[in-house]
Amino acid sequence: MASNEATKKADATRAPVRGAAAATPQRGAPPARPAPKRVGPVEFLGQVRDEGRKVTWPTRKETTVTTIMVFIMVVLASLFFTIVDQVLRFVVGLILGIGA
Repeated sequence: MASNEATKKADATRAPVRGAAAATPQRGAPPARPAPKRVGPVEFLGQVRDEGRKVTWPTRKETTVTTIMVFIMVVLASLFFTIVDQVLRFVVGLILGIGA
C-alpha cells in the first residue's frame, strides 16, 4: 500500500508491464568506503578506556536485584521444564504401554 503521493508515483513507474518481461535495472557499484585509519595498540586501549567512561554503569543495588531476578527465573524455568518432562514421560509411557 502506498502511503503518500511520492510513493504512489514511484510504485507506478516500477510496475511491470503485463505480458512483457520487465528488465531489472542494473545496480551501480556501491560507493567506495575510505580505508579505516589504523591505530596502534596504545591508542586503541586509550579509545577503549574513553568509551568505557561513556558507559552508564549499573549501581550495586541494580546489579543485585537483576542477579536475584535471574536466579528466580532459572529456578522457575527448571521447575517448568521438569514438570513438562515428567508429564511427557507419563503420556509416552501410557501410549507405549511401558510401566503400566
